[in-house]
Amino acid sequence: LIPTFAQRHLLGYPWIVLAAVGTAFLSFGLWVHHMFTTGLPKISLAFFAAASEAVAIPTGVQIFVFIATLWAGNVKKSTPLLYASGSLAVFVIGGLTGVMVAVAPFDWQAHDTYFIVAHLHYVLIGGTLLPLFAGLYYYWPLVTGKKLSDKLGRIAFWIMFVGMNLTFFPMHLSGLLGMPRRVFTYPEELGIGGLNLASTAGSYMFALGVLIVCIDLALSPRRPKAPRNPWNAGTLEWLALPDDEDWGIRSVPLIESRYPIWDQKNFVQKVDEGRFFLPDAEEMRRESIITTVLDARPLQVIRLGTPSVKPMMTAVALAGVFILTTYHLYLLSALSGVATLACVLWWLWTGTAEIPEKPTKHIGHGIEVPLYTSGPSAPGWWAMFITMMADATAFSGLVFGYFFFWTIHSNFPPTGAGLDGPGVFWPMVALALTLTGWAATVGAREVHRRGNVAAGRALLVLGIVATLSSLFAGLAGPWYSGMDPELHVYPAIVWTLAIWTAVHAAIGVIMQAYT
Repeated sequence: LIPTFAQRHLLGYPWIVLAAVGTAFLSFGLWVHHMFTTGLPKISLAFFAAASEAVAIPTGVQIFVFIATLWAGNVKKSTPLLYASGSLAVFVIGGLTGVMVAVAPFDWQAHDTYFIVAHLHYVLIGGTLLPLFAGLYYYWPLVTGKKLSDKLGRIAFWIMFVGMNLTFFPMHLSGLLGMPRRVFTYPEELGIGGLNLASTAGSYMFALGVLIVCIDLALSPRRPKAPRNPWNAGTLEWLALPDDEDWGIRSVPLIESRYPIWDQKNFVQKVDEGRFFLPDAEEMRRESIITTVLDARPLQVIRLGTPSVKPMMTAVALAGVFILTTYHLYLLSALSGVATLACVLWWLWTGTAEIPEKPTKHIGHGIEVPLYTSGPSAPGWWAMFITMMADATAFSGLVFGYFFFWTIHSNFPPTGAGLDGPGVFWPMVALALTLTGWAATVGAREVHRRGNVAAGRALLVLGIVATLSSLFAGLAGPWYSGMDPELHVYPAIVWTLAIWTAVHAAIGVIMQAYT
């Protein structure tokens, strides 16, 4: 959005990438600033306070890159840019107070006061809500073919901007004066009645601004069609045609820069005329191209799914799992989980891994690539790899929790009724069965590749039995030891790790049986 309205390339793109990576890395130690008053050890307090301070550096780099891009460009005034500029201003104020609460002694004073409420909302509104409105006004012509009203958008912005600051800026002062969070009434002698009145008035102003945006959205269907790429953006999403067609884009383009519409001569015309890859849907299927990561060399044509109700049914069932759990409707939540599993299996069985009618396909420019691949070249392999990386990160967090308690408590793990550990026998049995299941599954794959289907099936059945047995063996340890997860954090962690492992074993059994 910033480069579009600066009408130039983003300055310092590598710095933006490094800053984003730095922010992600520091975020692993950032969340603990919410726990500064819980009695953390001094070494932990110092480490996480430093991380909370240091995150201002990559964040500041991103802010300065955005400002420099606007400064060096030929800025086009617009409603989306107005919201984006407002978000930078609000987020910087939230960042300044964030640096303050990153200092542990100050956080001890401001904790659970309205100073924290003010900081939180400056960060959220500046970092999320105003950019959301900027994106709404920016992408609405792409999604609907209609532009939103510049006049209503600007009126809404200024009402929201003033209302937001009138609501939350006084909370810094009321918080420093001792106004606590999560208390519905306050002593009159605190002297914060005027500040609270200003915050109340500002909140109504902010709500009015949001209402104007909603009215603008409701009126948009009555407006005339917007031209294609009304902002003269340089990025690929604006290749979309303003009128409904039976295709997304006429051909898959060859990209030579981050802003191909600006940089590549007659780029849009060549795409529309089918001069790039996959210009024709010969088999009337939805297709795209899988490429290498670094140089975008074509590797495979992938067949995309057709319109189906199955993904929506899966999403609704999965949402039910979490929503019903929130209201303690555990039986219904479990049934929703079963429905989710059934929808996923139905979706996979009927909509994936179709055998193509031919092994390869000519995609244009003299290039022919396969229509189906497996192993590390397949998108499903990479999807599973990324999923397992995220899964391993979450599991590492659970293990870290165990060792964190072990380092700060001299009597951890404790002993006594309901606190004794799961022992050695059942965990070792579970480990042996897991290794057996893994070895049998790998063996089934190898013998199946050699053409011995019967032996492959037998080994796969052995793998299923071993994995399923490991599930129960893993739960047997804390169960037969009588560990009570409500008694102490130690049995709670052990049960969490056991259940986590059992759930993954169950998923493994389903995947083995599906194979």
